[in-house]
Amino acid sequence: MPNALVSDITVDGQLITRAEIAAEAQHHSAPAGKPGTAWRKAARALVVRKLLLAEADRRGIRAVPGSMGPGRRESDAEARIRALIEDCVCPEEPTEDRIRDVYESEPDRFRAPTLYKAAHILFAAEPGDSDKRRDASRRADSAMETLKEAPERFGELARKLSSCPSGTSGGDLGQISSGDTVSEFEAVLEELSPGEMTGKPVESRYGYHIIRLEDRVRGRKLPFDVVRPRIAEALEKASWTREARRFVRGLVSSAKVSGVDIESI
Repeated sequence: MPNALVSDITVDGQLITRAEIAAEAQHHSAPAGKPGTAWRKAARALVVRKLLLAEADRRGIRAVPGSMGPGRRESDAEARIRALIEDCVCPEEPTEDRIRDVYESEPDRFRAPTLYKAAHILFAAEPGDSDKRRDASRRADSAMETLKEAPERFGELARKLSSCPSGTSGGDLGQISSGDTVSEFEAVLEELSPGEMTGKPVESRYGYHIIRLEDRVRGRKLPFDVVRPRIAEALEKASWTREARRFVRGLVSSAKVSGVDIESI
């Protein structure tokens, strides 16, 4: 890897080499053709790791490595970092008022799944096959034009053209609920009124769909007592994340780091 991508890094005089960064970079994702992203993530991760271990040493923290799942145990360094975080990061426990505020301010977040009765005609094509995608799009457009003139032919065209097994039932998908379909499909089910059909084919990873919504039943709002534990857990996790970041940023701000942009840590 070129030296210009990421240079050697020093943290309070301790060296992190390019070889160490390269090894760590394998554990970080990056967009295709942009390996520098993974390298920068790896470099920052190693800086934070070194600072945490140095702080654990300063505080005299030792810990017994624990299990991390079947066949996986913490290393000594991982155990010490865990113990340091447990000792130094104190998330705020959410109050009852805060939990109820979240419940009242985001009513749609705490509902039972919405139920839909829908039908579709699928013109299937694999995501990576551009020729088949173009052909599927063309066939979907042609069917769409027919249905604009004769919407009563929906079931007939579904039986004749649809790649989905539902085609044999005139495209009828029966009753489906939130989360049962891909996001593009569900977004359309939310936009349509009962009895309405899409005005143009809808693209998804499966191909192109002509969709008709028959009916929609909104899920009822769940009682506060049912969702309270979930809200409290989410608030506690968010608080822990904020406090952990604040702790790490404090270590970074007091350290002398060269060779990497530490402002984004």
